[in-house]
Amino acid sequence: MQFLDEVVIHVRSGAGGEGHVSFRREKYVPRGGPDGGDGGRGGAVVLVATARRNTLVDYHRKRHWWAPDGERGGKRQCYGAAGEDLVLDVPLGTLVYDAETAERLADLGTEGASWRIPGGRGGLGNMHFASSTNRTPRQALPAEPGEERMLRLELKLLADIGLLGFPNAGKSTLLRRVSAARPKVADYPFTTLVPQLGVVELGDARTAVFADIPGLIAGAAEGAGLGHRFLKHVERCAGFVHLVSAVSWEGSPAERFMAIVDELRCYGGALADRPQVVVLTKIDLVSEAERKAAARALREVSGARVFGVCGLTGDGVAEMLGAVRALLDAVGADRPAPIDSPFDPILPDDGSVDDDDVDDLLDPGEEPAPDGGWGGWGA
Repeated sequence: MQFLDEVVIHVRSGAGGEGHVSFRREKYVPRGGPDGGDGGRGGAVVLVATARRNTLVDYHRKRHWWAPDGERGGKRQCYGAAGEDLVLDVPLGTLVYDAETAERLADLGTEGASWRIPGGRGGLGNMHFASSTNRTPRQALPAEPGEERMLRLELKLLADIGLLGFPNAGKSTLLRRVSAARPKVADYPFTTLVPQLGVVELGDARTAVFADIPGLIAGAAEGAGLGHRFLKHVERCAGFVHLVSAVSWEGSPAERFMAIVDELRCYGGALADRPQVVVLTKIDLVSEAERKAAARALREVSGARVFGVCGLTGDGVAEMLGAVRALLDAVGADRPAPIDSPFDPILPDDGSVDDDDVDDLLDPGEEPAPDGGWGGWGA
């Protein structure tokens, strides 16, 4: 399945139905009076967070989402049917922004959390306007139109612990060792191209969600490698497991550790201040003397205990998980709030938005669907 963590969509709630103007016409009832019914309320657009989804790819394939309008009122005081709500399921951890102003509208971080755009109210029929001086009202209130908005959806994964490190530091191997996740593992850099999640048993029926993100390198803040755009998926993490390979392929382990810390500082949001469990990986590929020297250097620059781990055999994994559990116990249930990512709003200086602004955000070539909504590619 394709992983997509950011998309802009165009949504519109349903307009209300028009109020009806009619008069009662019935045998033996010469002065039946007005009996025009009210229009129905338009359908709302509701975004609901669910664990059944883990990507926003569906909203890349179809960008326009319109809720149905309410039906108009009828004679004999018949009310129009309300439009059915349009429910859009999004992954847990989705942030909702107004694409025109960059204002954050909602953080859908829990199962069932929702945010809605209400539909327009239906118009009143003429039965409401009868009075002692106006026995035959021939007016009805118009319906409210639906609300139309451009929304930017940004997914920031929900995880307890983030795995950090250079490419080929052993992050995916460790995740395969401690969880049922099966990320790709190979002997070349940037094997992991999208974030991976795994549920890890910590003992005593306790679990934690680990997030493995693509590797960082020095200069990622300036776009080197895959950049640091995937760091947003560890913003909610209570802490990090920082993996450093004992096999030197670009600088010493201590230099690689500090390079990642520098990238965290460049990203902002106090990520560099989060607690870390420092892990020296691939200890089976170096001598005992080299392992001790690397661990000593890492301890000097990090000020923390260094755990030696072999993801292939599992050596040292239990001790590392014990440190992760202690980290989570120290942090408690509170999790850091996500950071608002930089985004250029499309709202012009005069506050107006025209069709060209919409075209800048949505892919061209989409045609109206027969049902009155819009269909995009793959819809």
